Amino acid sequence: MSLIDLSCRPKPFLKWAGGKAQLLNHLKPLIPHHFNNYFEPFLGGGAMFFYLSSNGLLLNKSYLTDINEDLINVYKCLKKSPEILLAKLIANERNYLKDPLDFYYKLRRTVYADNFEKAAQFITLNKTCYNGLYRVNKEGKFNVPMGRYKKPMICDVTNLRNVHLALDPLGVKIECTDYGHVLKRASEGDFIYLDPPFSPISKTSNFTEYTTRGFGTQDQENLARIFTMLCEKKCKVIVSNSDTKLVRDLYKEYKMITVSSLRSINCQSNRRRGTRELIICN
Repeated sequence: MSLIDLSCRPKPFLKWAGGKAQLLNHLKPLIPHHFNNYFEPFLGGGAMFFYLSSNGLLLNKSYLTDINEDLINVYKCLKKSPEILLAKLIANERNYLKDPLDFYYKLRRTVYADNFEKAAQFITLNKTCYNGLYRVNKEGKFNVPMGRYKKPMICDVTNLRNVHLALDPLGVKIECTDYGHVLKRASEGDFIYLDPPFSPISKTSNFTEYTTRGFGTQDQENLARIFTMLCEKKCKVIVSNSDTKLVRDLYKEYKMITVSSLRSINCQSNRRRGTRELIICN
């Protein structure tokens, strides 16, 4: 990772509901000092991966996976050829500033075949939609309304180039696959960070529709079983989730740390509330 410009270390380039950048101070003391391979099966904004990369902690292979095909396509494009993507983002930024409303909704309903066009569309919508929320309808179509931004930075050239350098090594594997695959690949001494769509704290706070299949109670239960089996394999595992009775019951045998975070789903900053979250580790 010595190629990374340490004056501007790679950081998450997407707004992501439940992103872990603000919780890193709580997570850092729990990160193992030594581990073999790294797995992040719910990649999202990748805050943990970028932290590990920036600090030279990824000495072997890193498996970055997510079931969101559009998200994984963005990471693959950044790994393959960032300059192609940067050119398209710069064009999108220019067109957005000319007529934000018209450009946003025209871009949202456009269907692209080219992967770099898809990636540029994904990042542009992420930077200009309502609070960076990613949500799809039953047909898998992105349906988040436009946000209220005067001049959003759609293309952060320096950071995206540093992100490319973090993703570029051959040891970084990026794949669209289900979280269950981590169990088949991980072995003793590997480090796995599990950051699933959170268990909702109420019936009206469920923001887990990142894909058409969602992430319900059965998935939470299955993930807890995978956590236990990874522990039995002598892997080093950390899980982040909301502080709910379901989560506490599923991980009651393990160490839990309660932390507070500020979630930014509400469009009015004075109505954004702190929430309690759990960090579970073995």
